[in-house]
Order: sequence, then C-alpha cells, then structure tokens
Amino acid sequence: MERLIRYGVFGGTFDPLHLAHLELASEAIHQLNLERVLWVLTPDPPHKQERIINSMEYRLEMLRIATGDTPEFQISMVDIDRPPPHYALDTVCLLKEEYPGVELIYLIGGDSLHDLPTWHKPRELAAACRAFGVMRRPADGVDISTLEISIPGITSKILDIQAPLLEISSSDIRMRIAEGRPFRYFLPPGVYNLIRARRLYGYKG
Repeated sequence: MERLIRYGVFGGTFDPLHLAHLELASEAIHQLNLERVLWVLTPDPPHKQERIINSMEYRLEMLRIATGDTPEFQISMVDIDRPPPHYALDTVCLLKEEYPGVELIYLIGGDSLHDLPTWHKPRELAAACRAFGVMRRPADGVDISTLEISIPGITSKILDIQAPLLEISSSDIRMRIAEGRPFRYFLPPGVYNLIRARRLYGYKG
C-alpha cells in the first residue's frame, strides 16, 4: 500500500517572522506527520491593504534566515511568482498542481480559523485542502458549531495542534521596535540581527 504524503502549507506576510511561527510549523510536522512545511510568503495580502507592509525582499530574507537550517522547511515561491490578488484558495490550487498526489494541510492559528468565513471563497478552500492544522488559543473565540453553518463539513477537517502557549505576534513586535522596547527574544537570532542591521520597523538602536 502506497504511503500518503502530507505537506503543510503555511501562508502569511511574516512581517516579521517570529518564534511562534516556527513553533507552529515544527509542532505541525511532528503531530500531523508532515513530510515538510511549505512556507508561502504573501507579497501583498488582500485583507491587509490598510497598513504598510515591509518590503517583500526583506521579509523573504528573514524567512530564509529563519528556516534555512531545517530540512523539513521549504520556501514556496507560488505567491511571489504570480500577480495579485493572492487568495489562499488560488495558492492551494496551484500547489496541488505542483505536488500532485500530496495531501495539503493548511496551517493557521485560532484567530484565522475564527475569521475563515470572511476569507475569499472559504467553502471552496475547505474543499481544496485535506485539512486545516490549527493551533488554538483560549481567547481565539472560535465557535465550531457556528463555523460549521458557514462552512459545512469544516468540523471534520480541523486538526488541533497542541503546543506551548507563546503570546507573540508580529504586530506587537513591530510596536515594540518602534517604541524602543525589548524585542530580541521573540525572534530567531538571525532575524533579530537583520532588523537591527537594516534598521527595519523604525529601529533606532
């Protein structure tokens, strides 16, 4: 019997990439039996048009620095190599063409699961993915029964990822840097050094 191959799909702006991102990807590989995690950098996300996002080149450099020493981590250029808008559904469909026969598990946090009904064609996205790997938090406010009404069948596609609670967010890190507060230990060392060297996010040193 042929063994099923599973890849995780981890999309985001990663502005900046931090330790909680790496924690989710690492635990997903272990708990969901993934061969690898495909990191999909979104250059210009449709739902974040209201704020300025750091350049794609710097975010890609941070991603390469943070994932380069982990063989199971692979950066996908699927969104970088195509014009916007970059919807998750289109990303998954393109990856299914690129990796035929591979089961794709879309990795998200509990906050994204809560907002899933507002995504572009969420029912079609749920149908395209084998499952959603979700790192839940006590305050994410997800009501699965309500979610099931909006996206029928989603309940059976949710795979919980258990991991230590790291209260880290990219928005908080950006605010800390701009305000001159400590931020070093929220980030991989290479990413921290890059932010300081390039004086990103208003870093003044």
